This record gives sequence, structure tokens and C-alpha cells, in this order.
Amino acid sequence: MKITSKKKAMVVREYQLEIGTVQVFDDYMVSTFDEGATITLERTYQIIGISEIHFRDKNFGYISLRQNSYAIDPTVYNYLRGLDNLKAFAIVSKKEIDMHNFNIEKMFYKKPMEFFIEFDNALAWVQKRLKIKKGRNSA
Repeated sequence: MKITSKKKAMVVREYQLEIGTVQVFDDYMVSTFDEGATITLERTYQIIGISEIHFRDKNFGYISLRQNSYAIDPTVYNYLRGLDNLKAFAIVSKKEIDMHNFNIEKMFYKKPMEFFIEFDNALAWVQKRLKIKKGRNSA
């Protein structure tokens, strides 16, 4: 049984970066990076910039679709950790190597981060984390 939201999510904006695509939705971002790309600190700043444009004053989640193989400089997590309004970080992959890498990445990130095989489950987890964090600040 798949977990899906009742209303279909609309892409607010899509960014085509040198290393892949970032889609922005109402309260989360989804990235799909190209085969062989390297996620460096400089490239992470682009993604942080996108988050500041769309989520400057609100909490959001991030979903990384790991369809391709690419490298990540683990120090980028030190900077992502500083984004106070990033409340959920999900990785979606069916590859065993990505699960292994996730365990290493999680040591650097040190905030709510989960691994999923299905996108719908990742999205449900992100939305649940965002709901928990809204608390008294919800409109």
C-alpha cells in the first residue's frame, strides 16, 4: 500500500543546475543529480540559495532522489546542519551502496535524516516532520 497525499503536489519552480535538477514544492525540495556528479561545497551553496529564496521564513524538507551514482563531499553536511529551518532530510534509493553511504553521511549531518526505498514514504515522513515542527507557529 502506497502512502500518498490527498492533493497532488505542484512544482513551484524547477532549477536546472550544472549537476542536476532541483524541484521546489510548497514545503520541500527534491533533488536529482547527474551520473558522476560531485556535490561540492560550492554546489551546495547553490542549493542553499534556492532554499533561501523559497523557504526564508518557513520550515522545509529536502528529498534526495539517488537515481544516479555521484559523490558528495561530506563536509557539506556541516553547512546544511546550520539551516535551522531544514527540518527533515530524506534519501530515496534502491541501491545497497546508497544505504551504506547514508550511514556515513548521517554521522556528519547529525539532524533528522532517514533512508527510504519508496519516494512516497519519504514524502510522508518529511511532511510528518514538518507538521511536528509547526506546533504553535502554524497559521
